[in-house]
Amino acid sequence: MSALVQVRSLTRIFDVSKPWLNRVVERLPKAMLKAVSDVSLEIPERSVYALVGESGSGKSTIGKMVVGLLSPTEGAVEIAGIDLHRETDTAKVDGVRSDIQMIFQDPYASLNPRWKVRDIISEPVVARGGTADGLAERLLEQVGLAAVDAEKFPHEFSGGQRQRICIARALASEPKLIVCDEPTSALDVSVQAQVLNLMTDLKDDLGLTYLFISHDLTVVQHMADVIGVLYLGRLVEEAPREALFSNPQHPYTQMLFAAAPKLDGFGREVEPPKGEIPDPINPPSGCAYHPRCPLAVARCSAERPEMRDVAGSRVACHVAGEQAG
Repeated sequence: MSALVQVRSLTRIFDVSKPWLNRVVERLPKAMLKAVSDVSLEIPERSVYALVGESGSGKSTIGKMVVGLLSPTEGAVEIAGIDLHRETDTAKVDGVRSDIQMIFQDPYASLNPRWKVRDIISEPVVARGGTADGLAERLLEQVGLAAVDAEKFPHEFSGGQRQRICIARALASEPKLIVCDEPTSALDVSVQAQVLNLMTDLKDDLGLTYLFISHDLTVVQHMADVIGVLYLGRLVEEAPREALFSNPQHPYTQMLFAAAPKLDGFGREVEPPKGEIPDPINPPSGCAYHPRCPLAVARCSAERPEMRDVAGSRVACHVAGEQAG
């Protein structure tokens, strides 16, 4: 299966400094935040790649760079072999952009409250000069709503119905890749299941590829083929779903699974995670996780680990695979 998305050594740095005059008066240096640091991954066609991690780990920043909303500071993002940020042929870039859509976290904030649903869904097609006769009605029925809903406004729908409208809008331009940024985190659990099942059915029926961004391991287990675990902007582990959930290799991944709620976990004693996420403006040397890691050795604070193969996973850890020893 060929790779639709190739991310190579992706890095994004934000200037979060105070205004120039404040820095002069207070004698402060510039503050640079490295939100994403040297991330490489591939997403095959017709598959679901999930990015998980704590808040601030860089998941959404990667998603915005993949769709072209942000430019990388270093590295490259190629969609179907085209680098959206460096390709000079505008026709090629425009063709690839039409194959990409995004579903956002808040289904109400991403819908124009003054537009009818018909106009919202048709916008991706109309903006490119296409015709959208009957398109909204057909897509609304495809996502489980009624054709007559096209005449309504977003405020007339529940949260789950609004997210279905967002999915219909994403499908309007017949994309190949959809970046889903926490698409169900604002919904009730029962509604989450309905939306996730809908997205799975659409993927199978239409041959879609998803980059799925989430902090919910249960959702990821339901959706993903391959999972990448992020910590402080770095990819620390990547593995197929079954391998990751049955045998996580990185200490941070193991901590995430230990901290996750379990149906049979009433009364269980779980040691809380140690320490706090470091300041991304001044990250630790070497492995970013070493101040919190129970397996850390001297090498961890001195040398940043490279991704390597361990027991079916790609892991950025100096001691992964040696715990049994």
